[in-house]
Amino acid sequence: MSIIGNIADTAQVQYSLHSQANTKLGAGKDFDVKKAQKAAEDFEAFFLTTTLESMFAGVEPNGIFGGGTAEKVFRSMLFDEYGKLMAKSGTVGVSEQVMSSIMAMQEMNTQGYITK
Repeated sequence: MSIIGNIADTAQVQYSLHSQANTKLGAGKDFDVKKAQKAAEDFEAFFLTTTLESMFAGVEPNGIFGGGTAEKVFRSMLFDEYGKLMAKSGTVGVSEQVMSSIMAMQEMNTQGYITK
């Protein structure tokens, strides 16, 4: 058999497995894709919030216009909202990777590789 034939056979097998996995995921009562997407987006928001807090940890507020406990609280809430907005925009791509991992784990679960 030629190399092209092997590639075509491999592609057909991968397509078949992928479509079977999607059918199983759609039929499963325990798995909700929207909840998984929300969890992935929430994880990305948390990751980005933590990253922003780390980036600005050494930046001191201006003494004339800010400082104190109120600025610390405001800054924390501001970074939390920035993280949520950045995650919702989808420009970073962390949630896509997390969602891919969730789907792979769910596929393994439907095939019996993971037991509860």
